Amino acid sequence: MSSTTVNLGGEAKSGTRIGMKIGYAVLYIVLIAVAVFQIYPLIWLMFFSLKNNQEVFNLSPFALPSPPHWENYSKVWNAGNIDTYFLNSVWITVAATAGTIVLGSLVTFAITRMKWKLSSLVLGLFMVAMMIPVHSTLIPLFSMFNKVHLIDNPLSLILSYVAFNMPITIMILLGFYYALPKEVEEAAVIDGAGIHTVFFRIVFPMTSSVLATTGIINMIYNWNEFIFVNTFISSDKFKTLTVGVQNFIGQYTTDWGAIGATLMISILPILITFLFLSDRIVEGIAAGSVKG
Repeated sequence: MSSTTVNLGGEAKSGTRIGMKIGYAVLYIVLIAVAVFQIYPLIWLMFFSLKNNQEVFNLSPFALPSPPHWENYSKVWNAGNIDTYFLNSVWITVAATAGTIVLGSLVTFAITRMKWKLSSLVLGLFMVAMMIPVHSTLIPLFSMFNKVHLIDNPLSLILSYVAFNMPITIMILLGFYYALPKEVEEAAVIDGAGIHTVFFRIVFPMTSSVLATTGIINMIYNWNEFIFVNTFISSDKFKTLTVGVQNFIGQYTTDWGAIGATLMISILPILITFLFLSDRIVEGIAAGSVKG
């Protein structure tokens, strides 16, 4: 009787292990399929950027031209003024992202750590701002910037990006700030630290993981933004990559290979940034989702 029970228990465990292995195998197959589906557009764009107009329309999407037209990249970088657009995209994105993170952190700190009557109202106003469509603000913003002489000025882009990214930044930071232990701040206050010291030397460094999450979200929006640049900027010296790609679209001909090379150049910084910050992003999302 005992030997029969042992055999049945061993068979059950063996069956469980086999079932788990099959489950993991199916899971890996699904994840690999999803990953291939996600990477497919990047591979297609890479091959697309190495072709001329005839090869774009005559060859298969995955056919690599012989030889590859690497001169597309040098052409857009030098003759297409993409180097200027690229540098504009970099410094405007960095400036707007840094401003949003600092201001968003200050607002979140004031809402979660300081006691004042209108804190709930202010938080509600920021959350309501998330429901305002970007397109509905173009005419009022253009009129306002025109009155203060900020049309065709990069400052108009930075101010717009900061304003529209503040609500989502605050929403992400709120959960993390609520989870931060207040004992550290109270100990610093007892030691004589002021409110600015508590924020900049204690709280702000403690939120580095969630700041990486908000940073990458802000960078993706700012880097890929098109509407504000196309509306507020007219000079080539201030344009960014998203608008600069239009230089290769003519009235009668379009240089598709150059467009592909420009798009590939515009994607690389975001991919590199994400690869370096991916661990911090996941950590920040997990930490910001817990309140208590």
